Amino acid sequence: MDKLEKYRQFVRQILSSHAEIATTADTVNAELIFDREHDHYQLAYVGWQGDKRVFGPVMHFDIIDGKIWIQYNGTEASVAERLVEMGVPTSDIVIGFHSAFKRQFTPYGNG
Repeated sequence: MDKLEKYRQFVRQILSSHAEIATTADTVNAELIFDREHDHYQLAYVGWQGDKRVFGPVMHFDIIDGKIWIQYNGTEASVAERLVEMGVPTSDIVIGFHSAFKRQFTPYGNG
């Protein structure tokens, strides 16, 4: 399996595992969005809690130029550390929700 396909599989695995534990409300669904053509991957909540609308991303990843960009992480889980545990080199992980200036101070790639 080539690197890109492995990275796609790792991202889908992380999102899928979070979707399984994401919500306990029967009226709020965890939706997995996998766009393999453009390499965008997201977990979002969609539904209602009483009369309040619930809609928004929980996690969002992109794969850009052979690197996994963590664009959003609305959980307390360290998905970058999980990717490293799966075998992704730190240089292939970009914390996309940090500015380029801030990224240089992380142990991960700059993009």
